[in-house]
Amino acid sequence: MSTFERLLTLWVALAMITGLAIGTLAPGLVQLVAGAEVASINLVVAVLIWAMVYPMMVNVDFAAVAGVAKEPRGLLVTLTVNWLIKPFSMALLAVLFFDHVFAPWIDPEDAAQYTAGLILLGAAPCTAMVFVWSQLTRGDATYTLVQVSVNDLIMVVAFAPIVALLLGVTDITVPWETLVLATVLYVVLPLVAGLLTRRALASPAAIDAFTARIKPLSMIGLIATVAILFGLQGEVILSRPTVIALIAVPILIQSYGIFALAYGAAYALKVPHRIAAPCALIGTSNFFELAVAVAISLFGLNSGAALATVVGVLVEVPVMLSLVGFANRTRAKFAKP
Repeated sequence: MSTFERLLTLWVALAMITGLAIGTLAPGLVQLVAGAEVASINLVVAVLIWAMVYPMMVNVDFAAVAGVAKEPRGLLVTLTVNWLIKPFSMALLAVLFFDHVFAPWIDPEDAAQYTAGLILLGAAPCTAMVFVWSQLTRGDATYTLVQVSVNDLIMVVAFAPIVALLLGVTDITVPWETLVLATVLYVVLPLVAGLLTRRALASPAAIDAFTARIKPLSMIGLIATVAILFGLQGEVILSRPTVIALIAVPILIQSYGIFALAYGAAYALKVPHRIAAPCALIGTSNFFELAVAVAISLFGLNSGAALATVVGVLVEVPVMLSLVGFANRTRAKFAKP
């Protein structure tokens, strides 16, 4: 990883501070960005999300899926955690905390919004940042690519129905057209664009060279999006820090709980560490770019749902780095390749 990537936590922190400063000192600029919408899709955020997602989608090689037959257990753990456990456990934790534990301190309308944001986080497994976590744990890059590829295929057809189901269970009105539009815009189209780009470049060397050139777009898009979101939510964050802490509680429980479940299952199934670590980290991490974008599309830039997904961004990097450290310290306990 480059020095810039290794210092990602610092850049995200600076983006948060910059966003808060802009939101406080130049609220007109923030509102101008907020007003740039077409069909409930914020154009500025859409461009930045594409900048984050597209470079990763170019790396997705569906031809590599055949390689999973050599070691299916890691993929089994990933898919079970991502699609049969994680969305529902996150919804359960959100309802438990916001409808019951934190009910005395949070308005019911706000609680419903925070629940919606956490549901969006839980239903969107990591797609982009997992390549960073895999590299930090010396994971199998090809196998990680297979896991991401299969996840993306499932996400295309499963994300919208799962979100709609869980939002419906929590009595939140689901604007289906906007949800489907956001899924197509932020998952399907980048995936198609990445596939077409791979075909146009043809050779692996050309693909590697191209992705190396556009890779900085992902980091720039992430940092700019974080700055914008914190600018929009700056007043709430500064005036209600307790709310941020409350939202972080179920996210932290979910993150460490899901990692323990996935990592423990991989250990029990004797999955080699080079596959076990990334498969657990994929389940733990979130595709927060998609969650943020859909929250904005469904509920608005200034909504509680968008704020909850932003707190997901705030929690994500330090949590994942702590789990990367744990995975590296326990490498010797796993089966040898």
